[in-house]
Amino acid sequence: MHQSDTHPTLLRRILNRRFMVTFAMGMASGLPLLITMTLMQAWAKEAGVSLKNIGLMALVGLPYTLKFVWAPIFDRFSLPFLGRRRGWLLTNQLALFCAIVAMGMTRPDLGGTHVTIFVLAGFLITFFSASQDIVIDAYRREDLTDAELGLGSSYYIYGYRVGMLIVSGGGLILADYMAWHLVFLIMACCLLPGIIVTLIAREPPVHEAAPVNFRESVIAPFVEFFSRSGAIWILCFIILYKLGDNMAIALSTPFYLDMGFSKTEIGAVVKLVGFWATLIGSFLGGAIILRTGINRSLWLFGALQMVSIIGFAILAKVGYHIGLLTGVICFENLSAGMGTAAFVAFMASITNKKFTATQYALLSSLMGIPRVLISSSTGFLAEQMGWFNFFVLCTLLALPGMAMLVKFAPWRERTRSE
Repeated sequence: MHQSDTHPTLLRRILNRRFMVTFAMGMASGLPLLITMTLMQAWAKEAGVSLKNIGLMALVGLPYTLKFVWAPIFDRFSLPFLGRRRGWLLTNQLALFCAIVAMGMTRPDLGGTHVTIFVLAGFLITFFSASQDIVIDAYRREDLTDAELGLGSSYYIYGYRVGMLIVSGGGLILADYMAWHLVFLIMACCLLPGIIVTLIAREPPVHEAAPVNFRESVIAPFVEFFSRSGAIWILCFIILYKLGDNMAIALSTPFYLDMGFSKTEIGAVVKLVGFWATLIGSFLGGAIILRTGINRSLWLFGALQMVSIIGFAILAKVGYHIGLLTGVICFENLSAGMGTAAFVAFMASITNKKFTATQYALLSSLMGIPRVLISSSTGFLAEQMGWFNFFVLCTLLALPGMAMLVKFAPWRERTRSE
């Protein structure tokens, strides 16, 4: 009797409607990220763009690091349909759909002005993608209870990684068999499930009144955050925690191609092996967060991320080896997925619900700095140092963030959301 009562309860907890919505929104958020980080890079390399310029193309991701600038708009104003969160979410998703289709219509292989238009299309994708992220992050923080943040973040990251795999796996495989404009059209259509979820999901309950003027919407969120003890050091920690990992994967596609792997081989391994590694890692990560708490998870998953970077260095030494490629991608998906789940839960737990969109945008913008600004130099570093030494450097750059866990996520303390 006890077992029959317990199992439905556990099943209902796992299949909670809010977690399913979180998963779908995570997928919609993860998909456009690798359109500019993977497909854009692969197309540019195929079109003969130099490695240095491909590295500089990471700068189209600047909106991910600056989204706190326009995030107050989404806290302050509501559109006349679907509510404050879903109205803005639908608007950004439709604009993102059009931007992805537009990129597919460019011709970087013709050089000159065509490359400029290609880069501009990439910038529009990241702008609307960053705007979508602002609203999704605010929605998740407001829709989930504090106790659900850990597991909810795991669902979000699982969906996020599935969205990334659709692009990095399916997109690359398709690119070997059809024209690039068709690949981008298909990728745009993959946003449709997220759009449907936006239409049918509930508007999250309002716990705090929306800001009513410029001071409350733009100034107050930053005043409240920076009045906290050690606020500047918190921001430094957020920048440094995933620095090594983000730099290592910034040029992963050109790296795999340089090692002699075909786009189909890369896509197949990422799509098949990477998918299952993400599936296992996401649920394992969620279980570990529930069991050990966010703080200890940051320690465990951060260490795994460092080990995954070493895997890239080993592959750089060995060269073409499909089995090793499988292991590297598998472990990277496993560790990065778990690490990001804990990191996202940590950031959500320290935001004020009255300024959810703005404060979370500030934190996640800083989280994107290594991926965008610092990663823009990875092409130069890789060319000068060689792939092996580059990945050794990335491993060492993960150490400062791990050291700061002593202050911001002590092993023996638990966060307030736990």
